Amino acid sequence: MTTIRSTMTRTLTAALLLGTIAAPALAQDRGGYGGGYQGGYQGGPDRDGPDGGPNGGPGRWDRGGGGPDDRRHYDLAGRGVPLLYPELRDTPRGRAFVMRNFDVDRNGFISPREAQAADRAFDQITHGDRAHFVWEDRGVAPPPPPGPPVAEGGWDRQGMRAYHFHQNRYGAMFSMGDVLFQTGSAALRPGAADRLQTLAGYLHAHPGQTVRIDGFTDSVGSASSNVALSHARADSVAHALSEMGVNPQRLSLYGHGESDPVASNADAAGRQLNRRVEVTLVGQRADSFN
Repeated sequence: MTTIRSTMTRTLTAALLLGTIAAPALAQDRGGYGGGYQGGYQGGPDRDGPDGGPNGGPGRWDRGGGGPDDRRHYDLAGRGVPLLYPELRDTPRGRAFVMRNFDVDRNGFISPREAQAADRAFDQITHGDRAHFVWEDRGVAPPPPPGPPVAEGGWDRQGMRAYHFHQNRYGAMFSMGDVLFQTGSAALRPGAADRLQTLAGYLHAHPGQTVRIDGFTDSVGSASSNVALSHARADSVAHALSEMGVNPQRLSLYGHGESDPVASNADAAGRQLNRRVEVTLVGQRADSFN
């Protein structure tokens, strides 16, 4: 009996020691950086609206945190923080919205995937017009823009020609420059998605056409963060197309970071050219739109 108790005691001690060692490593693997809002979402009264969300299904984003009556501090940490919209990253209500809805594993860190989900949700709430969004007004925003234009034959040939396609090894490609994105973010600027409406109309008329979306950055920052940002920007373009009714299964995404520059990174003009997303109609000829 004494031997059994001694064995159980040693086993329990080893398990507790293993948990003490493993827990910080697990937190580091999930989060990337220290700090953050600890404790996770604890519930709140302000969970309604037509936006949809993980806290209770459709129509259940929690938007009640970060106000003057909320004494908790929502400090953002993790590799996904730079990818968040400024309205989410730089305001108390925005930080609370992110931590209360998108810290999925409740570890106090925001991963790139969680940041992209938060940006998408905020796009839905604001219908892409973040500049006029007011938290206290419950996010009243204008309706989303109209669908893609349709011309004779089911697509807009003149609009497609305006993309100025070039031939690459995959097909007909056009480039979306850095100016269409929020500075240092994967978020499309208000109205930038409108540039994709003609492409969406073409894809609706050609359901067999697949699309390759490649993201690139300049050489500023670490290689890993640039890869994450380039992939997130490609994902933003894909999400905009899917919001226009294009099946996401037709879209392939790639993030290349600072590789394959088209200009020198030694000056600002060259770096801006390197910050781009290339959209390619796979197997298509660029001159077919002339």
